[in-house]
Amino acid sequence: MSGSLLTDGAVAVLLGAAFGVGICLALTALPRWGAPSLTQRIAPYIRDVADPLGLTAPSARWSGAAWWGETRQRVASALGGSESIARRLRQAGWTGDAVTFRGRQLAWALVGVIAGGASAVAVVLIGRATPAAAVLPVVGGLVGAVLCDARLSFASRRRVARIEEELPTMLEFLAMCLSAGEGILDSLRRVGEIGVGELSGELRSVVLAVSTGSGLGESLSGLSARLSVPSLSRAVDHLVAALDRGAPLAHVLQAQAADAREDAKRALIEQAGRKEIYMLIPLVFLILPLSVLFAIFPGVLMLRLGLG
Repeated sequence: MSGSLLTDGAVAVLLGAAFGVGICLALTALPRWGAPSLTQRIAPYIRDVADPLGLTAPSARWSGAAWWGETRQRVASALGGSESIARRLRQAGWTGDAVTFRGRQLAWALVGVIAGGASAVAVVLIGRATPAAAVLPVVGGLVGAVLCDARLSFASRRRVARIEEELPTMLEFLAMCLSAGEGILDSLRRVGEIGVGELSGELRSVVLAVSTGSGLGESLSGLSARLSVPSLSRAVDHLVAALDRGAPLAHVLQAQAADAREDAKRALIEQAGRKEIYMLIPLVFLILPLSVLFAIFPGVLMLRLGLG
């Protein structure tokens, strides 16, 4: 009886989901569904007459975009961690802010819930329903949210690693341009135009900011704060200090390039040490047990047969 009830419930969920999707598709086909009102359409053109100071609150008319934006705000404020997310977004080079990412994470969680619910319904329909199938939607939602966050972390780590790899070469190229008699801004422009990579794109943004009126030291400090890469921040701090004090920039950049290469060499040695430990895992858990098995099994077999 319970199996029949579960099957009927699964069929009801499946049919209800199909009906809901059909209704949503039919509503989206209506031309006036969610269309802005006449007041909203003409308000931007008569604001100087109707509301010159911008004191009137916007219309409280419901819309899907407004609901989704409010939901993202609530999820972002409830989960927190906006500073960490904003930092990883800048490091990954993604557009948007923490609220946008929380909205994307919520969408991934909803997709996971739908996938888990579909899996639970499929398990019930094939007659293999268990109590664990009830938690599949929750597990799917958690997996979707975690995967979205892990994707951002992986993208930020990969881009930071590329920037750290490009930093010594960029510093040496800048020092070479300065030694040839070019100014620091012309050197940055040349490196940004010729170079190919993540750091070259960031240098182009610095040159663009300086061209639009920002100070060079301020733009470089903004680059350092935006990426939060330790080696790059150290090189930028020394470069800004040399600009303020009038020190020879070529020697400063050469010293920073040498330090960056030493840091890269140290990181490579540490990574090699970790890889050696990881290599022991298949050796200890796969190769060594098989070797012991091949050495002992013939003797055990001969003792069982009475040939020893």
